Amino acid sequence: QVQESGGGLVQPGGSLRLSCVNSGETLDYWAIGWFRQAPGKEREGVSCIDATTDRPYYSESVKGRFTISEDHGKTTVYLQMNGLKPEDTAVYYCAVDLLGESQNGRHCHAEDFDSWGQGTQVTVSS
Repeated sequence: QVQESGGGLVQPGGSLRLSCVNSGETLDYWAIGWFRQAPGKEREGVSCIDATTDRPYYSESVKGRFTISEDHGKTTVYLQMNGLKPEDTAVYYCAVDLLGESQNGRHCHAEDFDSWGQGTQVTVSS
């Protein structure tokens, strides 16, 4: 099981760092990723990371602004979000790929991930 934290209200251009803590029940996984869902929209992949090589993948909408990283103990994954825009407003979720369907994170799609957290709200507004 994973649990997200770090969301909040921030002004445009600001920064937030989200954390995803892996409880230990899902230590054996292929990839871990961040996803978001805005009201009325489908859940979209933001960034995923290969559990073995730590290679990151980013959606075009966040490339150059967001950075995904994983601590050495593989217990926490972070999403550093800089240059936030109002369109980044959404509930952000963390999830792990237990079955290998994401091809180690290369397919950063919600349908390829299995174990989900409850989400954390990010609101970008002046």
